[in-house]
Amino acid sequence: MLSLLGFGMIATFLFLVISKRLSVVVAFIFVAILFGIIGGFSADMGDMMMNGILKVAPTAIMIVFAILYFGLMIDVGLFDPMISRILNIVKGDPLKVVMATAVITMLVGLDGDGSSTFLITVSALLPLYTKLGMNRLILACVISLSAGVMNMIPWGGPLVRAAASLQLEVSDLFNPLIPSIAAGLMWTLFSAYLLGKREKARLGTIHLKGSSMAFAEQLSVHETPEKPPRLFWFNALLTLCLMTLLVVDILPIPILFAIAFAIALFVNFPHPKEQQERILSHANSFVMVSTLVFAAGIFTGVFTETKMMDAMANTIVSLTPEWLGSHLPLAVAITSLPLSFVFSPDAYYFGILPVISHTAANFGVDPVEIGRAALLGHSTTGFPLSPLVPATFILIGLVEVDFGEHQKFLFKWAFGTTIVMTITAILTNAISL
Repeated sequence: MLSLLGFGMIATFLFLVISKRLSVVVAFIFVAILFGIIGGFSADMGDMMMNGILKVAPTAIMIVFAILYFGLMIDVGLFDPMISRILNIVKGDPLKVVMATAVITMLVGLDGDGSSTFLITVSALLPLYTKLGMNRLILACVISLSAGVMNMIPWGGPLVRAAASLQLEVSDLFNPLIPSIAAGLMWTLFSAYLLGKREKARLGTIHLKGSSMAFAEQLSVHETPEKPPRLFWFNALLTLCLMTLLVVDILPIPILFAIAFAIALFVNFPHPKEQQERILSHANSFVMVSTLVFAAGIFTGVFTETKMMDAMANTIVSLTPEWLGSHLPLAVAITSLPLSFVFSPDAYYFGILPVISHTAANFGVDPVEIGRAALLGHSTTGFPLSPLVPATFILIGLVEVDFGEHQKFLFKWAFGTTIVMTITAILTNAISL
């Protein structure tokens, strides 16, 4: 009975989200209440929901302060000099332009927001591609590859969803995947080199009139008070220290971001009024994501503590061949990219992943491996390809390319990213074979 109830709960959630009958946040809460009542758990449902919220609270806190921190770093122009210098170096060489596209997207992608990454990078680079007569599909492809790998940072949407869904620590998912992320970035640069070399063979080097620096002015999207040059080095050093401490894991990630943000905000904007303005300017970026995480906590609290998930996993285990059970992490990694065409990130991470994870546990596979495996495909290369992710349409709309052509052009390079990262994850024992 519990198994049927669990499958019904997941099916209802997926239907409401995929058909867009309800927003994800509302679907989480309504479905949790409905099936909690149907299952006869109404008396304990409040405690179940609160327990779920408490388990995801550290993840939500990390999101808030991470987005605020990197939003502030973009506001104060930490990355502008580097990006401007890159654009000035590339001049009219298509190979250098494509390589610069990858590097700039990686830098801008540190804010963890795919939509803003697309907006900033396309605005900066599209005039240069147009001036040189370069293929815009390459621009969309390289931005997608870079943004996809950067999407795996701890404060990015997919990792946050996976941590909230599986009720795991972010560091447990992220830290073992660092070599895979590095391999993914190297693959992206290699792909950009091949695409750039092909484009250079087609166009040759074009001599531009004037400096490419003019195109860098496209990046000036934040109207913030000018900061003295000395603060650039302070902000750079603070960010470097933060990145080091995140890897060392000396303090919980939410605390590190909270401390770093407080220091950066105080030093760059000493006046309380300015500090409040900076926080409010990034409110839209973190309110929706953190609200989603808390709503997911309500859903998973009911789903797990009613033992529906246990019952579903037992049912699936009884139907899964013994030989496949131990290979579930590899199967999830390979299939997560194609599944991004069928399931939105919310549907996949909150509807499908918990059941797979719990099933894997019955075969002796650590659920954290399933979470890492899912991130290797669905988050990195799935979101710029999926028709279920709104940010994808922001990208193709800005670049002005056909969605079908974009998918056809990008897929083989994107799947290559998944393969390279999966092999690295296996070699580094992030997931088991």
